[in-house]
Amino acid sequence: MWLIYKGETHVFSALVVSAGLLSFFFLLVVQLTEPSPLPSSFQLTWTNEYKINGQKLRGFAKTETGEKLYVVYSFASEQEKNFYINTSITGFNYLVQGELVAPTPPAHAYAFSMQDYLVSKGANGIFEVTDWSYVSTEKSIRSFLAKQRLQVKKHIEATFPQSLAAEAQALLIGLQDHVDDELQRAYQKLGITHLFAISGLHVALVSWLFYEGLLRVGVRKEIARVVLLIILPMYGILAGGAPSVWRAVSVVEFVLLMRYVKWQVPIDDALAISFIGFILLEPGVIFQVGFQLSYLATLGIVYSGVLFKLSKGWLMQSFLITVVCQVLVYPLLLHHFYEVSISSFFANIVFVPLFSFIILPSNIVLLIMTYISIPVANCVFHLYEPLRVLLTEAIVYLQTLPYQLWTPGKPAIWLVCLAFVSVLTGLYFLEERYYGKFITVLIIPAMCIHIAPMLFNDTKLTFLNVGQGDCTVIELPFRKAVYVVDAGGLLRFEQEAWKTSRSPYEVGKQVVVPFLKGKGIRTIDIFLVTHADADHVEGAEEVLKEIRMLEIHVTPGSMDKPVMRDLLVEASQQKVPVKEKMQGTAWQMGESSFHYLWPRDTDYEGNDDSIVLYMQQGTFRALLTGDLEEDGERELIKLYGSLLANMTLLKAGHHGSKTSSIESFVELLQPELTIFSAGLNNRYQHPHDMVVERFRKRQLMTRTTAIDGTIEIRIQANRWTMHTEKDLVQY
Repeated sequence: MWLIYKGETHVFSALVVSAGLLSFFFLLVVQLTEPSPLPSSFQLTWTNEYKINGQKLRGFAKTETGEKLYVVYSFASEQEKNFYINTSITGFNYLVQGELVAPTPPAHAYAFSMQDYLVSKGANGIFEVTDWSYVSTEKSIRSFLAKQRLQVKKHIEATFPQSLAAEAQALLIGLQDHVDDELQRAYQKLGITHLFAISGLHVALVSWLFYEGLLRVGVRKEIARVVLLIILPMYGILAGGAPSVWRAVSVVEFVLLMRYVKWQVPIDDALAISFIGFILLEPGVIFQVGFQLSYLATLGIVYSGVLFKLSKGWLMQSFLITVVCQVLVYPLLLHHFYEVSISSFFANIVFVPLFSFIILPSNIVLLIMTYISIPVANCVFHLYEPLRVLLTEAIVYLQTLPYQLWTPGKPAIWLVCLAFVSVLTGLYFLEERYYGKFITVLIIPAMCIHIAPMLFNDTKLTFLNVGQGDCTVIELPFRKAVYVVDAGGLLRFEQEAWKTSRSPYEVGKQVVVPFLKGKGIRTIDIFLVTHADADHVEGAEEVLKEIRMLEIHVTPGSMDKPVMRDLLVEASQQKVPVKEKMQGTAWQMGESSFHYLWPRDTDYEGNDDSIVLYMQQGTFRALLTGDLEEDGERELIKLYGSLLANMTLLKAGHHGSKTSSIESFVELLQPELTIFSAGLNNRYQHPHDMVVERFRKRQLMTRTTAIDGTIEIRIQANRWTMHTEKDLVQY
């Protein structure tokens, strides 16, 4: 319909649709086929996509048959690690032995999927190397440029001040490994993360510098264009080869080549040809977020030329460019990240020109100066560094301001499509200067997306797969209240410094927060920390940084434990009240009632002082016992007896260890369903076979997050249903 509206013939429009469908089926047949079996030993050639973090080398390599694999290798010593840090292995051939392993399933529907990542990179699996030996080095332009990129990286680290090195590496060679996580999050909240990614701006600047430089030294235009045709692909490799880089490089290359045959190619046609060529060369790239955002934003700018011409002044043009880009990509951002930066509409007006005309050129000039004269470069650094640090402090401060993010959750696919239709319609109205219609047509779908996650009339209990830890999310009908019990975490053990990961895995940040945001949960009414163990509380501070909490409940006497420090400091900064709770605390919300049955005293002694939460809604009754063990369970039997009999749901204590779920406790409760929250192949062998057998011999159903993944219970009237990744059961 869009092509017909633009004046294209029906035949041409049909050809375009047919090409799209053929490409789709090509992806299904070629990209998603099963990998061929691997021999016991074979040769691998490393690509330029690899990273070293802690004890691991991870990245992509190709077999002799051209199959791409995601390869994982563990260093045996610090000396071996240092060798690979200081050596570019792009083009290195190794004879390897190991095994092809299946990617770990995502923790839940909103978590990172390794399988999807492999598909987007065109890789056929994960290969864990057990032994390898060097064979040879492939001589190619790509491997040569990869070595130069490593040399530039090391040169920046050696000559730039520490506070500027990470930014220079990101802006000049597309390497973001050393960008501080907190600063990166600040850029995300302000909606200016794209400024750290090498894109069309960098390619345009490099093209201009080389072209104008050659003309200034007397080179003819024709020769300058040939040089540019050679230089740009080399720069694309040197800059890391991100989709945004190749998009810009390929468009410029195509336009320049067409000039030699005297064809005037419109920029949108060049963009389309670049898009098709990219997919034909690497089909999986269409699933990469950076690829989708890059082409979509560029398309918006290309087709909004009329709109920009109507605006007067560079400030208004900058604002309109920001509006067009942000509005056009917001459905895609919600689909992938479940939130959109509201402040980006204003932040980009300031920061895009600042980075384009000051920070990026400054980094280029400073890099050149460090090669010419270190003393002169140091003098300039003394002037530039304080100003840049001041800007960073301003960015960090700005990101602390409230209400910068809109987090409606992951919309249903039909809502995403509706949002795209509203955006295209809205941009048409904006071009025609129907401002009221523009705002109206955008707001209505956005309101639908915002309200949709709250339109449910059942109570939901979700037991998140957080590995060896606990996290339960309770949502009441129509989102009247949300309660979160624990937030998972890791027991971190001391190890040699060289083995320590630069960006360690964080359960709260990488599992719990994506789930809450994916569900559109913006506020937690009560966050309950059952007790002060790392696998229950370590992730809590990460959750608090991203999700608003109204109050935090902790077990008495636990606040002085070291593991609680980060959470309490963050709660103090955000002025979130932290309250000690014990037996007797109760409240009612709608048809659901909640009671704390344990502990009884303020003397904290560990697992047996976990807060025990009892929940009732109609005939449905649930007991969440934290890490309660044998002594605590015996006390519950004495105190409550028949109240606990014939329980509907039990979240088993201490992950199903042999010191919990004692015979008398199981015999009394007789739960219809018992949930064990434990990690896959955990070192403690939770849940213990002996404990599982206690339930099995009574024909009581059990589920384990390690095996079944995230488990959701939905309660409505006197019925409840269980949803896992493998089955759906109704009761």
